[in-house]
Order: sequence, then C-alpha cells, then structure tokens
Amino acid sequence: MLCSSLCEMLFWLKEEEMSHQELTQRLTTVITHVDEIMQQEIRPLVAVDIIEQLHRQFAILSGGRGKDGAPIITFPEFAGFSEIPDDDFLNVVTYLTSIPSLEAASIGFIIIIDRRRDKWSAVKASLTRIAGAFPGNLQLVFVLRPSRFIQRAIADIGIKLYRDDFKMKVPIIMLNSVSDLHGYIDKSQLTRELGGTLEYGHSQWIHHRTAIENFAMTVKTTAQMLQSFGTDLAETELPNDVQCTEELLSSHAEHHSKLKDELKLAVKQGATLLTCIREPVTRSANSKLSPDELENVATVERLLAQLDETEKAFDQFWTKHHLKLEQCLQLRHFEHDFREVKLTLDNLMETQAGFADIGDSVTRVENLLKEQKHLEEKGQEPLEKAQSLALHGEQLIQNNHYAVDSIRPKCVELRRICDDFTNETKKKYDILGKSLELHKQLDKASQWCEAGIYLLASQAVDKCQSQEGAETALVEIEKFLITAKEHQLSNPKEFYNQFDMILTPEIKANAQRIVQKLEDVQEMFDKRQVSLKKLAAKQTRPVQPVAPHPESSPKRASPKITRPAAVATNRRSTEISCPPKTVSEVELSKKKSIKKTKGGIKIEVMHEASQGGSSRVLVTSESDENLSTRRSHIINELIETERVYVEELQSIIEGYASEMDNPNLVHLIPSALQNKKEILFGNLPEIYYFHNRIFLKEIENCIENPELLARCFLKRKEDLQIYEKYCQNKPRSEALWRQCGDSIFFQECQRKLDHKLSLDAYLLKPVQRITKYQLLLKEMLKCSKNSEGTAELEEALATVLDIIKSVNDSMHQIAITGYEGDVSELGKLLMQGSFNVWTDHKKGHNKVKDLARFKPMQRHLFLYTKMLLFCKKREENTDGHEKTASYSFKNSLKMSTVGITENVKGDNKKFEIWYNGREEVYIIQASSVELKNTWISEIRKVLTGQLEACREASQLHQRITESVYHAPMDSSNASRYSRKSSSIYENKSETSNVDASNNKNRNSSPSARQKRVDASSSLNLERTALARKRFTLQGLSNRRAPPKDPESKDREVTRRFSLASSISTTANASAVTKGPLVPAVKVKRHEIKSDPTPLGFEGRSISILHENLV
Repeated sequence: MLCSSLCEMLFWLKEEEMSHQELTQRLTTVITHVDEIMQQEIRPLVAVDIIEQLHRQFAILSGGRGKDGAPIITFPEFAGFSEIPDDDFLNVVTYLTSIPSLEAASIGFIIIIDRRRDKWSAVKASLTRIAGAFPGNLQLVFVLRPSRFIQRAIADIGIKLYRDDFKMKVPIIMLNSVSDLHGYIDKSQLTRELGGTLEYGHSQWIHHRTAIENFAMTVKTTAQMLQSFGTDLAETELPNDVQCTEELLSSHAEHHSKLKDELKLAVKQGATLLTCIREPVTRSANSKLSPDELENVATVERLLAQLDETEKAFDQFWTKHHLKLEQCLQLRHFEHDFREVKLTLDNLMETQAGFADIGDSVTRVENLLKEQKHLEEKGQEPLEKAQSLALHGEQLIQNNHYAVDSIRPKCVELRRICDDFTNETKKKYDILGKSLELHKQLDKASQWCEAGIYLLASQAVDKCQSQEGAETALVEIEKFLITAKEHQLSNPKEFYNQFDMILTPEIKANAQRIVQKLEDVQEMFDKRQVSLKKLAAKQTRPVQPVAPHPESSPKRASPKITRPAAVATNRRSTEISCPPKTVSEVELSKKKSIKKTKGGIKIEVMHEASQGGSSRVLVTSESDENLSTRRSHIINELIETERVYVEELQSIIEGYASEMDNPNLVHLIPSALQNKKEILFGNLPEIYYFHNRIFLKEIENCIENPELLARCFLKRKEDLQIYEKYCQNKPRSEALWRQCGDSIFFQECQRKLDHKLSLDAYLLKPVQRITKYQLLLKEMLKCSKNSEGTAELEEALATVLDIIKSVNDSMHQIAITGYEGDVSELGKLLMQGSFNVWTDHKKGHNKVKDLARFKPMQRHLFLYTKMLLFCKKREENTDGHEKTASYSFKNSLKMSTVGITENVKGDNKKFEIWYNGREEVYIIQASSVELKNTWISEIRKVLTGQLEACREASQLHQRITESVYHAPMDSSNASRYSRKSSSIYENKSETSNVDASNNKNRNSSPSARQKRVDASSSLNLERTALARKRFTLQGLSNRRAPPKDPESKDREVTRRFSLASSISTTANASAVTKGPLVPAVKVKRHEIKSDPTPLGFEGRSISILHENLV
C-alpha cells in the first residue's frame, strides 16, 4: 500500500511538472514569436520611439508590391530631405525595411524616389544617402527626374557622370513621368500621388503600426508574467499550517485573477485592433487590403491564437496547482484536527491510566465505576471525532490526494488510539467488576462470620443443658453451616485464577485475614457442635446400675480420651468445611500454629536435625564445591575473553592502524582520512599495551586463586581510567568513520584480516569490554558470599562501576557548550543528570518568582567539587544518524557559597539549593526519591569536605593569632579556654531536654555564661540581614540525637545544610570575646543562624575573619 501511495504521489508530481513544462514551453514560443514580429534582433526600435520622424513622411511603406512581390518604399517629394539628420534617416529606413516579413524582404526592396519638382542636386543627394545607409537588399531604384527641362537635362548628364559614384549594385532607372513607372509597377500597387489606385493614409498607417506593436508587447509582457507566475507556483513550498496555507491559496488565487484579467484585456485589445485593420473592407465590399495590411491581420490573428492557447495551458496548470493547494489545505486541516483529537485522547488515556486504584471496599469500587463511567461518557465525543476524522482521511485517499503516505498512517493511528481507549475502558470495567465481585464476596464472608459469632453468642448456655435445648442449638448450627458454601471464599487455585489481575498485597492481606476469621469461626462452630453432641448424647444414654469401681474408671479415663478426639474432630471439620489455603495462607497458619505449639515444633526440628545432621553437612560441602566450581568457570571465562579481546585489539592495530602507513595502500586512503589516525583509533594502542603487557598476565595469575581477582582491579584502578579518554574520542571517531567508512582502503584491510565485521564494530570492543568486567565481578560476588575476599570483590565491583560512571559522565561533560571557563578546573565531576528546576529570586524584602514561572525548566546539572553547572540539553541530528546531545551552559553556582534544603513540602522528590542567604533559591525535582537522595548525599559530602578544610584553616589561623597577639597561657589557662570553647559549641549542639540544659547552665559560672552569649551574639549580629534561614547540621558534630516525640512522628521535618552555616558555628564555638559585652541574643536550641556564605563573609581576606573570631 505504501509503495502504491508513493507511486501515486510521484505520478501526481510528475504530471504537475509536465504541466508546468508545457506552460513554460508555450509561453516561450509566444515570446519568441513576438520577438520575430517585432524583429528585435534587427530593429530594436518601435514606432513609438521614432513617431516624430515617421510623421515627417520623407519615406513611406505604402504596402504596395512589385510584380515579384518585392516591397515598395517610396521617397516622396520632401523639400528638406538633405537637412534630415543621418540618425533619423537611418532609423526610419531601418524601421521600414523591418516591417515586411522575412520572406518578402529577402526578394529585395523597390525604391521609388519622386523628385519631379526638385533639382538634380536633390536627386543626387537622395541617391547618395540611400546608397550609403540603406540597410536592406535592393532590387530596383526608380527615380522620377525633375520635370523642368533644364533640371531634367542636368539630371540626364549627372546620372551618366556620377552613376559609378553611387556604388549601387542594382540598376537605377530614370523615369520621365509616372506613366513610365506604370510600365514597371502595376497601378494597384501605387498610391494616388504616383498615379495609382492604392489607398494609403500615413497617419492611419502609423496608428495601425503603433497599435500592432503595442499589442505585440502586451502579448509578450503577459506571457512573461504568466511564465514568471508559473515558475513561482511550481517552486512554491507548501506551508505546514492552516493559516499560512489559506494565505498562500488566497494570494495565488488573487494573482491568478489579475493575470486572467490581463489576458482578457489583451484579447480584447487584439480583437479591437483586428477590427480597425479590417475596417476598409467592412465599409466597402470593393475595397481590398494591401499585402502589408493582410500581413498585419495575419500577425494579429496569430497573436490572438497564441494568446488563446496560452490561456488554455495556463488554466490547465492553474487547475492542477489550485487543486494541490486545496489538497494541501485539506491536509493541514486534517493534521490540525488530528493533533487536537490525539491530544484529547492522549489526555483521556493519561487520565484513565491515572485511575490505578481498584478500590478497597464495595463503596469505593462503586465510586470508581461511576468515575470510569463519567470518563467513558467524556470520551465519547473525542472518539466520534476521531472516527469521523479517520473516515475523512480515507475519503481524501480515495480522491487521489497527493499526501497519501502522510494521511494513511494518521488514520491508522486514530483507529489504534480509539481501539486502545475502548480496550482500556473495557479492561478497566473488567478489573473493577472483578474487584467489586471480590469485595462483595469478602464482605459476604465477613458478614457470615459476624452472623455466626452472633448465633453462637445468642445461644444461652442454660437452655443447651437439656436434651431438647442441645438438639435445637445443633439444628440452628447445622442450618447456619449449610449457608457456608454460599458465603465463603473459593479454593486457592480458583481464587487466584479468578482474581489474579487485581490481587494486590493489601487485598491479599485482607483476604487472608477473612480466611483466618472463617477458620476461627468454623473452629468455634466445631467446638460448639462437639459440646452440644456430648450434651445430647449424655441425655439419651440409658441408666444402668454399675459397680462403683467400674463407674469411676471411665470417669477418670473419659477426659483423657475425649479431648484428643475432640481435637481430631475439630481438625477434620476444619479441613472439610474450610476452603483450601493458598501458599501465603498456609504459611500464615503455620506461623500461628507455631506460636500456639512452640514446644512441639522445637522437638520436631531437633528430631530432624538429629537424624539428618550428616545430610545437612553433605549438602553444605556440595554447595561450597559448586560455588568453587562456578568461581573457576568465571575466572576461566574472564581469562579466555580477555585473551580474545587482546587479540582483537592487536588485529585492529596491525591490520588497520599500521596499514595506514603502508606506502602500497596510501593511494587507497581517502583525503578526509589523511593525518587523522589518532582521531579514528583514539588511544587504542595504549589500551592494547596495558591489557597485553600488564592486565592479562595479572588475571592469568589468579586462575588458581580466584579470590585474588579483586586485587587486580583495585591495583589497576588508575590504569583503567584510560577508557575515559577513549570514550571521549568515540563521537569524533564515529563521525570520521561515517565519512570514510565505505572507502576501498578499509575493505581491503578487512579482506586481508578475513573479518566478517567492519572496523566500526571492532572499535566498539573497548566500550563493550569495560562494561563486561562489572558483570563478571557480580557473578563472582554471588559465588563468594561470606567467604575470603568478599569485601575486596565488593570494593572491586564498586571501583569498576565508578570507572564506568566516570566514563559516562565524561561523555556528557565534553558535550557542554557555552561555558567560558575551563571545566577541568572545576574539580572532579561527581554527578550529572536531568531535572526539573524552578527558581526564586529574593531582592530586598520582595520575593519574586522568576518570570512567574509555574512550568519547570528542563535543566541538566553537572556537580563538580567546586561548582554546580546548570545546562540545557539539546539534541541534534547528525547526517541522518542518531541524535547527539549537547548541553548549553546557562548558570553556575560555587559550591563554597551554597546551602541545601533536603525536603520540600508537597513533593518528596524535590530539594532546594540556595545561594547568598536564600536570595536565589533553586527548587530541583528529581525523577525518583532514590536519585534525589543520591544527589543530596553527594552534595553533603562536598560541603562536609569543604567544611572540614575550612575548620582546619580556621583552627590553624586561630593558633597563629593566639601566638602573635596573646600572651602565653599556662596549662590551667589553656585548659580553661579550651573548656570555654567546647562549652560554647556544646551549648549550640546540645540535644538533651530543656530542664537538663537549664541545670547545666545554672551549674556554670555567670561569667562563663556571659562570654558564651557574647561569643555567639557577636557574629550573629553582624549577619542579621542575611541570617534568615534555620538549618541543622547533622552528622558533623558529636552531639547526641534528640529523643523522638511520639506525637510528632508524622510531622514533616525540613533538613537544611550549608557549609557557610557550619563554618559560622565553628567560628562561634572558638570565638573569644574581646571588648565590651553586647546584649544577649535569643537563639533557639539545636538551630544555628548564620550568613550562608563561606566563612560568613564572601570574598574577604583571612584578616577580616580573624577580627570576627578573636
């Protein structure tokens, strides 16, 4: 179907192209014909250009013809002939000679010079000018000599003397009168001035010539406009939206209408001109048109005929183009409706997918069914639209629409979405129906249990003591037990087969609880039946006289025999009346029975152990042996694959890389590959050297001791980092391969190596190999649990995974664009990943959300030890291959200036990174809670490391300042100062209750307390403007965790962490008050208020820190 659709589209396009070619050819013919009529190559002038010279009438083309059809040009008497400029004479003569057809002009022109009233000098001047400037072929030259006697004699003598001076190759015939001229040319071809009968009006002739030429130019201009318009239409790219298509269709239709009007005007102009030329014939039947007039008529008729053909070709082309535009508009409407319907149905599908709840009660399920019914009703209209749109698309296909290959998949997609929604709705109804049935069944079973318990409770004990009462109670119980099958659950297999699709852990737990309740109720009924049967049996037993001794014996033995029997009956009754249990139910019942009979189970276990102890040891030894065998298999597999890997690397280097330097193959190497061996192969030789000379030999030494394998990876951790460089170069290598992979050079190398796969497959081997190690280590770890070397294996696995992660991260890192600095100076790349990001900016007292942005920004974050980069991920197609990602740099935060808030209300996948006293807050949403926790952990490690470094620097600076600015302290003073500093820190991190804290404060001296308050206040007062946020520093101090309040278990606690705040804490803890005391500042216990910038003052020198600390 797709092939036929493509064929139809290609045929349509080919037909349109043929139509455009036909139109272009027709218009080119018209333009050429007009040029021939106008003789643009010979005479670039038209009548309008020389209208004044023509009106002087010193030369005329009357339309007469000689006996052989030669055109006649007459030079009538003109007094100022000699004064006519040469250019004017040449233009007029050239124009007149270009009017006759080429066929007539080829015969030669006949020139009649009328100088009957002039002198010989005028005759001489005329002949001289004609001989020197006449552009056409001459046949004859007739001269009507001057009529006066003297001038005639002079003319006779002059013509004899100067004939050769005229340099004319044609004869010059001197005529005495017009009657002599009639002997050469028929009177009908001569004007009345020459004694002929030919009607000639010079003004009318000029008018006709001007009109014909204007019409010809109109035809040519119209043809050129049509040609240009047709080319524009053919080259127009179809728009991709409805509005642009409508505008284009309207624009083209308007232009087409204007051109049609131009065509109509041109046809009307030609018809009017034709009528004017034929007017003499129309007035008088005896009138005849001259040959030139007849030729003018033929010319106009030909132009009109070509205009008609041009209009037909243009209409045919426009019809096809207009149809294409209309079909394009239909397609754009179809696509627009398709997007809207698909979006609506996708939203409905998403809403339906969000209804994952199957209910936990009958009422809840019924409500869910109502919601599903409402959703189904809501989806009816979009479904009908989708079906209607699909039918419309099929109609477009049947109407030979050119975009069949675009319409048909959308029709299929619409029907698929409709079917999916219908099927999902039906499936949802089935699930909810099953859920409703299940919960009704569970409710009925639970109600049956409640009714049974009520029945047992309602049976009075005193009434059951009599035979009649016991029998009545038994009958009530038996009648009630008959209804058990109607209300109890099915057997496990049927139950799971019937409700498998909806069995959630909660429903399973509820079903097991009800099953247990059924068992308990059944057990209660069994016990009650046994008791009632005993009472009924005692009442019906006949009284027999017996001896005292025999009578007492059964009484003593009866309890011993009856209890086990009752228990056995109870067990049998339970097994018969209760449904079979599922595996989980059996385990649950076993656990309960274990709780009831712990002693019996212990004895039984000991019995099995005593008899099967040797067997257990044997199995253990077999298991160890199997694990050892598996370890050997794994190490053998690793060694064998490593050898193959090394051989493949060697074949690449020797068979391809080295051959690029082979003089015999240099001519086969494409120019794009010249001097680019390092780009194509990267550091593959370095990888080969490492594996061949070092790594392979080391793992071969582990074949006898597989537990030593982990040490190889730990030892060569740094060496394996060479894969990072190789993978970073891989995109450049692949791009070069795509450019040159088909060259004969690589084919020849592959043939010599007898490789089945091309080079690009072998260049993937290093990438595949580095990921293979972690799989083998995982398998080795599975076989080495709780054995020697397990910890090392785990560490080796973590090392390899860290290398893979580092390689993967580096691949992303090289795609960062727009960052002006050097990313290598940002420290180690710890994490990278995509997140949703919101930003808040607080300036002064006003907190403004960035551009009122409710929709999150998609950002790709790169976490370094010194910087956090925010980038925007972009994907670009590369020569038709898979998309490559790049990351446009947007923003960065120094890790020494940020703080984090680990939990954000409303979403457990969000956390905050804030900067400069929360003036800038970045709310970051991860794709999962696990990813969020991983990032928080890494950020906390970075901040913690920086905190420790700053603490050490602070302590070192404090010791230096103490030695410089303070007198030496004895051991007691130093001890007292140390105790004061530690008490200040402990006062901030104390986690005991308030009473204990108050007791501790009361035991300390007032001066010490005052110093602690002063030391804490001095730094906090300087940071009042910025210290707005509270956070706890967990895991960084030695304080004890506060006891959890049971009533606040569900209370949400927001954890915030900042390097700067922790530094401030350290500074407060080690500060010694110097100068007057300041008022005490209230600080909440377990909280630290400080400036969230490094060392409290970003950008200041260590001396300023000293002033704050000392």
